[in-house]
Amino acid sequence: MSEAVIEIQGVSKIYRADEVEVHAVRSLNLTINAGEFTAIAGPSGSGKTTLLNVMSGLDTPTAGRVLLAGKYISEMKGSELSDFRRDHIGFIFQSYNLIPVLTVKENIEYIMLLQGIGEDERRDRVASILKRVGLEGMEGRLPKQLSGGQQQRVAVARAMVSRPDIILADEPTANLDSHTGASLLDMMRELNEKSGMTFVFSTHDNMIMQRARRLVLLKDGEIDRDEVRG
Repeated sequence: MSEAVIEIQGVSKIYRADEVEVHAVRSLNLTINAGEFTAIAGPSGSGKTTLLNVMSGLDTPTAGRVLLAGKYISEMKGSELSDFRRDHIGFIFQSYNLIPVLTVKENIEYIMLLQGIGEDERRDRVASILKRVGLEGMEGRLPKQLSGGQQQRVAVARAMVSRPDIILADEPTANLDSHTGASLLDMMRELNEKSGMTFVFSTHDNMIMQRARRLVLLKDGEIDRDEVRG
């Protein structure tokens, strides 16, 4: 049996504005195991983005706890939280979030610099991951010199290169055309198969849902369906 990477334990998230309460997530329990390729999906307002934010420590649950890599991330604060997220979670955003003045190589190795990884190791890891995402020879380019699909591949490389426990991807195909999005997803699934790294997507994209090996459908902040595929 695979080891649990994330355990969502009775998590609720309530947003309050004046006297209005919005229950984004309701007493939710979910376990993500190592090596999964999981899509968390649902209509707008279903709670999928909130759940991903709570998983990652970007947001704090109103009730319940989040266990990630054996630590309760929901109880961390400040530098402890930011250092833990840096070392254990890789992020992929729909808007790429590349640093425009840094080259492809510099964007990818940035997290490794923060982790104190030496120059030789950084160089080897960057070369290896660029080959795996199909961007060999582009390490000196700036983000503005890349297509949208290439920029998102850099974002995938950046997320994976520090060897985190889990990759969290929020609508990674949202700004891509269908052909580019499909190519990116096929590459990510292949990376998942070869590396065993865990991927969790927040999405409403049918392409991601079709490729996921596990589909968790949310409705009104609760799990409506949890489907494991072969």
